[in-house]
Amino acid sequence: MGDCQCRPLGFLIGLPFAFVSLLLSLVGCVVWIIGSVLSCLCPCCACCAGLANLAMSIVKLPIKVLQWFIDLIPC
Repeated sequence: MGDCQCRPLGFLIGLPFAFVSLLLSLVGCVVWIIGSVLSCLCPCCACCAGLANLAMSIVKLPIKVLQWFIDLIPC
């Protein structure tokens, strides 16, 4: 048997967690916008760039959560 890429059970189990991480990603968007504005206003402030990078990883969180759950469920 080959690699099974269709795992609807993992997708369904991961949906509530993806929804929670989607809410966190909205917070990440706001933090990213604030961090970007602060880093443009004061380029010497290196922590704002790190804050913006952290916010971008939070924005990508729902996709990572769904992929993680889908990969956990065997065919």
